[in-house]
Amino acid sequence: MAECHTTIGHYLGQRLRDIGIEHYFAVPGDYNLILLDELLKVDGLEMIGCCNELNAGYAADGYARERNGASALVVTFSVGGLSAVNAVAGAYAEDMPLIAISGGPNTNSEAEYEYLHHSLGELDYKYQREIFSRVTVESVIVTDAMRAPIQIDRAIETALKLRKPVYIEIACNIAGALTSEPPKRTFTPHIPSDPVALEAAVEHAARLLNDADKPVLLAGVKMRPSGAIQATRKLLDAVCYPAASMPNAKSMIEEDHDGYMGIYWGPVSDPGCSEIVESADVCLAVGPVFTDYTTTGHRAALNMDHVIRVDPTCVRFPNMVYSRVAMAEFLAALTPKLKKNDSALVNYRRIADAPKPRAGDAADKDLTVRFLFDRVRDLITSDSTLLVETGDSWFNGMDVPLPGGARFEIQMQYGSIGWSVGAVLGYAISNPEKRLVACIGDGSFQLTAQEVSTMIRYGMKPIIFLINNGGYTIEVEIHDGPYNVINNWNYTGLIDVFNSDSGKGWATKVTTEAELDAAIDKATNHDGLSFIEVVIDRDDCNKNLLRWGNRVARNNGRPPRSTEDPIGTR
Repeated sequence: MAECHTTIGHYLGQRLRDIGIEHYFAVPGDYNLILLDELLKVDGLEMIGCCNELNAGYAADGYARERNGASALVVTFSVGGLSAVNAVAGAYAEDMPLIAISGGPNTNSEAEYEYLHHSLGELDYKYQREIFSRVTVESVIVTDAMRAPIQIDRAIETALKLRKPVYIEIACNIAGALTSEPPKRTFTPHIPSDPVALEAAVEHAARLLNDADKPVLLAGVKMRPSGAIQATRKLLDAVCYPAASMPNAKSMIEEDHDGYMGIYWGPVSDPGCSEIVESADVCLAVGPVFTDYTTTGHRAALNMDHVIRVDPTCVRFPNMVYSRVAMAEFLAALTPKLKKNDSALVNYRRIADAPKPRAGDAADKDLTVRFLFDRVRDLITSDSTLLVETGDSWFNGMDVPLPGGARFEIQMQYGSIGWSVGAVLGYAISNPEKRLVACIGDGSFQLTAQEVSTMIRYGMKPIIFLINNGGYTIEVEIHDGPYNVINNWNYTGLIDVFNSDSGKGWATKVTTEAELDAAIDKATNHDGLSFIEVVIDRDDCNKNLLRWGNRVARNNGRPPRSTEDPIGTR
């Protein structure tokens, strides 16, 4: 019988390569050092060392976004793993198949009742897996060499199939143990449709849409994890319906498409968009998520009795649900059965407002957010990505029209401030040739700033606009208080610190329109990271943030339901 020549760590690394991962984000600790040694031996797999585990998790999130695929994070037990939980939770909420890997205690420790460092100081060795089980769809502890391949393969396939994170813990004395060679195999990326349910759902949808007078298409964020972006675009090309995107699905419908109306966001929708969507007699909603944020405090007026809701694995009609119907397969089968109908698009063109005026030539006067984002608009080309942090950048980013091929990244479901800094790192590592423009508020930046040093370390070249307005603007508009004011930093001075002796980061601070134009000209020609601190008045924010914040605050502030009034009041 042949001997085993592959270690568990190497097996895991090879499986990461098999699913297209080329980099993993790591912070070392004594429980994962042997595992890291083994991963470093895997051809085509590079370690990206991060400053802390939370940032590494955010970086893995950004990496998964750029690839629309899997990513990997490697941490140590407890002090490392629990630091990463927030980032993994965000990946769960946002449907990113992140492989969270942790070193674990020696397999003998539990049997010998050992109290361990980095732990809770109790004889409990499984609490980290239990915690991760709430933010992953599979969580396993590897303690046996011959069971390891089964556990690893099952976890990876689950991540890809459900497009959610998984957790793999490998005992520190097992990572170098010998196990099976990784045989060639495929991993199922999606759950396939039941053919009977698929056919019935398609026929039902085609009948309703072809009988409709004013059908529209509403694009939602679940299109991406369902692999349905291209199928949705092909359907739209075929039917001539007008199309709107929900805010966290911006760029998934190309914005230079003839049928694109803009962002549907309830009361803060683009001009003409909400009127057409909400007056449709049938709305084909592909991958929507209706939260308090995406509906502006549940103030959207979409009539759900007129909606065909296409979810990742089912299609919902007002009086019928077809389960185990894969979104991409449904759209592909539906498209040839639909008639062209541009009646709602004609109505939209009749009522839509004129394009928003552009800012003029630069002058020696104070900057405004409008001027800044007009200049950001000019930076975005068809092969660029605009990544925006939670806050006013959400709303200003929504106003930036994107050319076909450009991408937009936002963490709207989870909305963890500080996410963007790590996400920029991961996104840039995945595709260093793509122009990446990030807009980050000063409050958010202070949470995760140190990962800019990792971008410089690995030669990444994003253009980062640090918007300095003295605090948490989005929180100010929801509910103001002294806690929304932060201590000002010498932000540009940090780049000198992060550069050390050999970094190529460049930074400048701008306060006028002319200074911003000069800085952008320098940034677009700089061979390295560009960091532009933009000083903005604290009260200068997007008007939609004011309207949105008021409605979200009202939704948050609803009084408790009375025990005498079970219906309650809003």
